[in-house]
Amino acid sequence: MAHPAKAQADHSHVVVPPPLFYVVFFLAAVGLQRYVPLPHLPETMGRVAGAILALLWLVLAVWSVRCFWASGTSVIPFRPTTAVVTRGPYHVTRNPMYLGFLLLYAGLACWFGLIWPLLLAPGLIWSVSVWVIRREEEYLDRKFGDEYRQYQSRVRRWL
Repeated sequence: MAHPAKAQADHSHVVVPPPLFYVVFFLAAVGLQRYVPLPHLPETMGRVAGAILALLWLVLAVWSVRCFWASGTSVIPFRPTTAVVTRGPYHVTRNPMYLGFLLLYAGLACWFGLIWPLLLAPGLIWSVSVWVIRREEEYLDRKFGDEYRQYQSRVRRWL
């Protein structure tokens, strides 16, 4: 008889690609701006903030992916995870890639001067936490047990 943890498919059961959450929320915000317009952020301030946030996203994304590759595991949540990655940005946040996407999301909002995406950001964070991160955490707990739980106790989910 198969072990209960092995009987389930070896992945996190995340149903929707995580970047899609950010795209959907951003498009919803653009729609809200069209039908319920809010004032735009000042252009110069928005462009500077947007560029800085996008640059931070790029650095965090490259660093995070390199750490995954160095550990020999996949960044794609539909594939099996082979290691608990704890070095690099994973020493500070358990989800640097999702934090990075949030930086890019906020950066684009600032670049285009849009306030709606910033107002929807808490809902985005909640959605990613519930529909993606929680599933990944349950999977990692099943697969790695105490190793993952100890990591969870040391490092926060977002920051």
